[in-house]
Amino acid sequence: MNAAPADQIRLLDVQALDVRLQQLAHKRRSLPEHTEIDSLTKDLTQLRDLLVAAQTEESDCAREQTKAEQDVDQVRQRSVRDQQRLDSGAVTSSKDLENLQREITSLAKRQGDLEDVVLEVMERRESAQERVGELTGRVSSVESRIGDATARRDAAFASLDGEEDSVTKEREVIAGVIPAELLKLYDKLRAQQGGVGAARLYQRTCQGCRQELAITDINEIRAAAPDTVVRCENCRRILVRTSESGL
Repeated sequence: MNAAPADQIRLLDVQALDVRLQQLAHKRRSLPEHTEIDSLTKDLTQLRDLLVAAQTEESDCAREQTKAEQDVDQVRQRSVRDQQRLDSGAVTSSKDLENLQREITSLAKRQGDLEDVVLEVMERRESAQERVGELTGRVSSVESRIGDATARRDAAFASLDGEEDSVTKEREVIAGVIPAELLKLYDKLRAQQGGVGAARLYQRTCQGCRQELAITDINEIRAAAPDTVVRCENCRRILVRTSESGL
C-alpha cells in the first residue's frame, strides 16, 4: 500500500486523538463517584429495609397496645359495675356478696396485670418509634449524599462530553483527508492491537510495541520509497517514518 508521507503523518495525529478518546472513556468509567454512589446505594437499601422493619414493629405495637387498652377498659367497666352492685345493697345473700367481693378482687388483679402489659407494650412502641426516627434521619442523610455524588458525577460527565465532542470533531476533520484505504487499514489494526494501529518509528524503535527493529528490517525500510506504507515486523502496526526515525 502506498500513501503520501503527509497522510501517514496525519495517521499519528488521528492515533493521538483516538488515544485521548480512550483515556476519556476510561476516565468516565473510573470516576470515583461511581464507587461512591454504588456504596451509598447499598447502604440506602439496607437502611430502608431496617426502616420498614422498625415501622412494622411500631405498627404491630400500636395494634397490640390498642388491644391491651381495650382489655383493661373492659375489666375496669366490669369492676365498676360489680362495685356499683355491691354499693347499692341490691345483693343481700352473704354467699352472693362473698362471690361479688371475690370477683372485684380478681378483677382488680386482672386489671393491674393488663395495665402492666400496656406499659410494656408502650415501652416497646416508644423504642420502635425512636428507631423509626433515627433510621428516617439516616435514610434522608444517605439520600442527600447520593444526590450530591450524582450531581458531581453528572457535572464530570458534562465536562467529559464536551471534551469528547471536541476531540471527535477534530478527528473527523483530520481523518477526512486521509485516503480511505489507509484509514481502513489503520482502524482494522487499531481494533486488533489494543487501540493502537499506527506508531512512530523513533530511533529505529517501534513506539507501538517498544521493540527495536532488526538491522535487516531497518535496511528494508530505509530502501522503501517515501510513500510506501511500512509495517512493524514485530507487532504489524503501521510504522510512520519521521526525521527522528534513525534511518
